[in-house]
Amino acid sequence: MQARSALFDLYGDHLRARGGRAPVAALVKLLAPLGIAPPAVRTAVSRMVRQGWLDPLRLVSGPGYSITPKAARRLDEAAARIYRTGRISWDGRFDLLVLEAPPARRDRQRLAATLGFLGYGTLDDQTWVATRPAEDVDVLLAEAGVHYERFTAAHAAGTPGAMGVVRRAWDLAEIGRAYERFVAEQRPLLSGVTVRSGDEEAYAARFRLVHAWRTFLFRDPQLPPALLPERWPGASAAGFFDRHAARLRPAADRYVEQCLDAGNRIARQKGR
Repeated sequence: MQARSALFDLYGDHLRARGGRAPVAALVKLLAPLGIAPPAVRTAVSRMVRQGWLDPLRLVSGPGYSITPKAARRLDEAAARIYRTGRISWDGRFDLLVLEAPPARRDRQRLAATLGFLGYGTLDDQTWVATRPAEDVDVLLAEAGVHYERFTAAHAAGTPGAMGVVRRAWDLAEIGRAYERFVAEQRPLLSGVTVRSGDEEAYAARFRLVHAWRTFLFRDPQLPPALLPERWPGASAAGFFDRHAARLRPAADRYVEQCLDAGNRIARQKGR
């Protein structure tokens, strides 16, 4: 697990609801159960500051970091998709983007990851499609310096034709297999965490569960039911995730509060 990705998970799943800020000492302590060393945490934090995701600030307990408005928007959108708090609907129309792809391979990969996160799939090297428009896509493409045109379109054949577009844009069979692998890999790891387990163990298990589930934000566009295959594996995987995330939440919350309190004490002691 990379430190930067873990920090996004930590702020999104735990710290966003606690004001979106934490002292450095608490960040280090909270990522230690995931096997992430303090130097990696500090390097990742510095990188996220440069990228506009975090702002340094001085807390009463010492130096810390707070999420920026840009990060808050991204984390809120991710949380809504992770926990599916919004209803997925479809008006029969697609959002189409025709891009002039960046010349540098790294920039193209970054752009593809961003568009994938926003729910867009590729019809060809220049054309991206989504079943619902992403609010931030215009801003993100402008920030990336990408020239593009944007259209709204409905398939002339209705839903049957739209399903053909979906099959071109996304490999639903592979996404379905990924959901099945997710459950198969997580089940034995979670079965060992019971009510007799310590808070730190439950926190680490839940963190890894959410981290693994979060990868589907970049794979699965969360299509409306009308465009999904029958017996879609994502539905049973979502139920599995919900059960265990809820089961481990109380213990994970206790551990987070404990680390925040300890981080504050450590920061105060260093500030003396």
